[in-house]
Amino acid sequence: MATSSITQALFAQAAQHAAEYRRTVGDAAPPLSYAAMHAAFDAPTPERGMPAAEVVEDLVARSVPGLRAMTGPRFFGWVIGASHPVGVAADWLTAAWGQNAGNHEASPAAAAAETVAAQWLLDLLDLPRDASVGFVTGATIASFVCLAAARGAVLRRAGWNVEADGLFGAPPIHVLIGDDAHTSVFSALQFLGLGHDRVVRIATDAQGRMLARDVARAIVACAGPTIIIVQAGQLNTGAFDPIGEIVALARQCGAWVHVDGAFGLWARACQATAHLAAGFEAADSWATDGHKWLQTPYDCGYAIVRDAEAHRSAMTIAASYLPPVAAGERDPSHFVPELSRRARGFATWAMICHLGRDGIAAMVAEHCRLAKHMAARLACEVGVHVLNDVVLNQIIVRFGARDADDAADRMTLETIRRTQADGTCFAGGARWRDRWVMRLSVISAPTTEADIEQACDAICAAWRGVSGSNVSR
Repeated sequence: MATSSITQALFAQAAQHAAEYRRTVGDAAPPLSYAAMHAAFDAPTPERGMPAAEVVEDLVARSVPGLRAMTGPRFFGWVIGASHPVGVAADWLTAAWGQNAGNHEASPAAAAAETVAAQWLLDLLDLPRDASVGFVTGATIASFVCLAAARGAVLRRAGWNVEADGLFGAPPIHVLIGDDAHTSVFSALQFLGLGHDRVVRIATDAQGRMLARDVARAIVACAGPTIIIVQAGQLNTGAFDPIGEIVALARQCGAWVHVDGAFGLWARACQATAHLAAGFEAADSWATDGHKWLQTPYDCGYAIVRDAEAHRSAMTIAASYLPPVAAGERDPSHFVPELSRRARGFATWAMICHLGRDGIAAMVAEHCRLAKHMAARLACEVGVHVLNDVVLNQIIVRFGARDADDAADRMTLETIRRTQADGTCFAGGARWRDRWVMRLSVISAPTTEADIEQACDAICAAWRGVSGSNVSR
């Protein structure tokens, strides 16, 4: 068979398996354990190759029993989108085209798609239109990139060039961050040599919002370069930090304000929720994800920086063999830490084209409505306590008792275990205010009200099994 025919048959084979998986994912059983899957994959290093079609069949047979139904309509475990079919199709083409998106000469199409998608993102999120956008793997690296730009900018104001001279002997940088910030931001600080523990932690309220008065007190003690990290959408509660007060304080001392808006920043794309994220446009940098509310496949995040020159200074990779870019043109390699990388812009371009401004806004609004409905339904069950104000798409639930209590911790964890074992839906656990809670994130594009009802039935059934009660109020 000719090579072209083999390729066509192979891609068709993979597409058929992919379509069948998506067709049945809503009814998928819980995956086998890691130990079982390791046993399924474990084998000596192959000495001889296998025909391509056999490799695909073998991969599917081994993998599917261990796949979590993350693209299904009742996955609420983490804040991740469902990898929309349009984004997946664009991602397949991206892989098939095999473009290195490092510069214009390497792939004019990839560079152009990124440039236009970046403009669309700034428009949809209503952020400064002249901000720079780096297409990265996700919010962790987006914060890393933004905070690298912040590190360079605040040190330059103090007379230090960190890109040239490093941190040895540099003026100390003060980092103010909320007690309930996401762990990925602490990781970014660690990677940048700023330390995940060498920060000034700001107290938060019952919903995880930074207390502006504590920010004001902390700033007084911060003489010199300062970075303040705020949240648009707290991971457990969906709450938003008081950005107006914090930015006003930051401007008084020349501090850089970075926004961890992995999913919450998308509230700005919807009229019904935009008020929650009002004022965040006044920050200096923003990290957000495409593989959350935009529903792109994974490996899709955005580092957005108001000061494009600070962004370029932190990330530009220079070498004699790299082609120059014409004045005024966007160079993709100036805004990310990788020189060789996949063309992430294609999937973003495709999803924005497919959904449009109206579709994105409608999806965000619907998910927030469904989250409120889910919280209200669960709260009607005796012994089930919703601990947060459901302002966005996040719900945290405790079983047995609202307050800190060892028995309620055990019942909550057991309810989570039984819910996961049942397989109707997937919900995860988290620690919140020294209590175990079930955390629910409504952010999957296929989710409907019927899915919410089905999931609530399963969760309540699991709880009744734990509590021994069949009474609901």
